[in-house]
Amino acid sequence: MRRRRIHLFLAGTAVVISALAAAAFTRGYRLNLTPSEPLGLWRIEELQRPVAVGDLVFLCPPMTAVFAEARRRGYLRRGLCAGGFAPLIKTVAALAGQRVEITDHVLIDGRSVPASSLWDRDGEGRMLLPDPGGFVPSHQLFLHSPFASSYDSRYFGPIPDSGLLGLARPVLTFNP
Repeated sequence: MRRRRIHLFLAGTAVVISALAAAAFTRGYRLNLTPSEPLGLWRIEELQRPVAVGDLVFLCPPMTAVFAEARRRGYLRRGLCAGGFAPLIKTVAALAGQRVEITDHVLIDGRSVPASSLWDRDGEGRMLLPDPGGFVPSHQLFLHSPFASSYDSRYFGPIPDSGLLGLARPVLTFNP
């Protein structure tokens, strides 16, 4: 009898936790488990204006060979975006028409982007190739994260703004 009560309690707890997680997910809450931005609970906030440089956003990466390789290497987590990717949390560093130069760091319209040094190898010694730079095409965004090992547009280049989900707002986060 006691074992049955424990099983019922555990099953009930699992149902309640699942229901809370589903409700949070449908309201735009997401867990960030990558170090590019603080770890913890975030919310996707609808963007009520055009996206701007400096906006911290959630964005689904496109289904391309570059992102498939990034997923294979473990740079991206599994999620509900097309291709099975989790949305990225990145800062918009440049918009369509802006010029991006990539040397040992990133320059946008001639101005150096802080914390934008490039790595030639990832943490496992695999080669990393930088994006060649150039003008950001129409309907594309150049994304950046100040985290030194971040996988961002320094390596994959500008990506379509059609994947933009909204602004990224921290709810309960911490830096490890």
